[in-house]
Amino acid sequence: MTETRSTGSLNPITTWDRAKILLAVAFLALMPPLLFDYAVIARLFVLILVFSILALALNIVFGHTDQLFLFVGALTGLGAYSTALTAEWLGVSPWLTIVPGAIFVGLIGLVVCYVAARRRFTVILISILTLALQFAIIEVFTGARGITGGSTGFPFSGLGLESVQNALGLHENYVLYYGLLALLTGLLLFYQWLRTSKYGVAFDAIRQDEIAAEAIGIDVVRYKSIAGFVSAFIIGFVGPLYAQLEGIIFPGLFAFTSIDVLVLIILIIGGLRTTLGPVVGACAVIMINEELQRYPQWRTVLFGFLLIVMFLYFRQGLVPYVDKIERERFGIRDRFAD
Repeated sequence: MTETRSTGSLNPITTWDRAKILLAVAFLALMPPLLFDYAVIARLFVLILVFSILALALNIVFGHTDQLFLFVGALTGLGAYSTALTAEWLGVSPWLTIVPGAIFVGLIGLVVCYVAARRRFTVILISILTLALQFAIIEVFTGARGITGGSTGFPFSGLGLESVQNALGLHENYVLYYGLLALLTGLLLFYQWLRTSKYGVAFDAIRQDEIAAEAIGIDVVRYKSIAGFVSAFIIGFVGPLYAQLEGIIFPGLFAFTSIDVLVLIILIIGGLRTTLGPVVGACAVIMINEELQRYPQWRTVLFGFLLIVMFLYFRQGLVPYVDKIERERFGIRDRFAD
C-alpha cells in the first residue's frame, strides 16, 4: 500500500512499497556490523527499534481510528511489570509470561476503547481519559512498594539469550537488537496487511466519518475496540524488551515525558498512517535527542526549535514528503505499480 495521502484515501500496495520495507530492514540489519563497536551506540539503535514499535502501535489506534492513547508509557510499564512479576511468582522464565502479559495489557486497551466508543468520546476526551490513567498507573507502580519495589524498582534481565550470546560471541545488545528487528519486520508486514484488510477499510471509514460508517453497517464500537486491543498488545509485548535493555524496572522508566511525548513526536514527524513513518521518525527523534544530551542546559530549547522547524516544513511528516517527491518528480511509484 502506498502511504496515505492528505485526502486520507487508501491506495493499493505496489512493488515499490514492498521494496522500501525490505530496504529499510536491510539498512537496519547492516547497522550493527558498521557501528556497534561501542555499547552506547548499540543501546541507541536498540532504543530506535523499541520506539519504532511503540510508534507503530500508536499509529494503529490513533492514526486510523482517532483514539489518542496518552498512556503508552503506562501500558509499556504494565507489560514489563506483569511479565517480570508473574515470572517471579511462578518461578518460570519471563519468555513464558511475556505473551500473557501482553494479552493483559491488550485487554486494558480494549476496555478503554470500548468504553470510549460506547460513550462516543471525542479524541480530546479520550486523550484526557488516557492521560489520567497514565498518571494513576504510575502512582500505583510507585505506591505498591511491597510488589513493585516502589520508586527504586528492581533489576530485570530475564529475557537475555545467554546461550545465543555465548555461541556467537556477541554482546547481549546485539542479540536484543536483532530480536527486535525481527519483531519490527513482522509488525511492518502485519500493518500493511491490516491497512488493506476489511479492518483497515473499516478503520478508515470510522476515521473519516463515524456516523456515515455506522450508517453503512460498520460496528464502530467493535472495530475501535479491536484497534485498542491490537495496539495495546503490541505495546505490552515490547515493554519487557525495553526493560531488558535498561536492566531495571522502575516507575520513572515509563513516565509520560520519557515515553509518550517522544512516541507522539516520532509518529507526527515520521508521518501518520504511513508504514515507515514510525521507523523514520524514531531514527530522527532518538538520534537528535541523544545528540542533545551533550548540551543539558540547552537540550529543551534546541529540541523544541528543531521540532518547530520540522513541523513548519514537513507538516505531513517526512515519509509523505518523500513520497510526494517520488511521485511528482520521479514517478517511481507509477513505474513500480502492480
